[in-house]
Amino acid sequence: MSKIKGNMRSCLNPMAKVLVSCRGLNGENNALAVGYCGNCSYDPPMVMVGIVPSRYSYHLIKESGCFVVNLVDQAYEETFKYLGSHSKRDEDKLAVMKVNLEEAKFVKAPILSDCPVNIECTIVDSIVTGSHEMFVGKVEYVHADSKLVSADSSIDYSKINFL
Repeated sequence: MSKIKGNMRSCLNPMAKVLVSCRGLNGENNALAVGYCGNCSYDPPMVMVGIVPSRYSYHLIKESGCFVVNLVDQAYEETFKYLGSHSKRDEDKLAVMKVNLEEAKFVKAPILSDCPVNIECTIVDSIVTGSHEMFVGKVEYVHADSKLVSADSSIDYSKINFL
């Protein structure tokens, strides 16, 4: 097998499709599609999301100190694409797509109730890595559809039909 230089821009693929939801201090809700997201600590559980500072949600997340990572399945593809290609600067995209929101249990941000898993996070650190600011969030609570959760509370991710 011969190898040649590959594209360095997105060298770790595939990545899970996630929507990050947030709420500003004024009560304004929003959600955006995020390409950079992953686990970054097992104990305590933490995840990291990368947000470009020019994104509308960036300042909402920065000022509130929290966010929710919403895992997306194929049934939510149209909404995912819309939320990822439209800005709250131009319209209330959550209203346009009739996104169902619920209050989180621990953080001041909404969960997207039609997503199979929602991960509530409090920001404990961040680092600017170039084009993105990587927000490290301590996992405060995980919501999961009951059909995905075993008796020991483990989530069976193989049951999710990810995008």
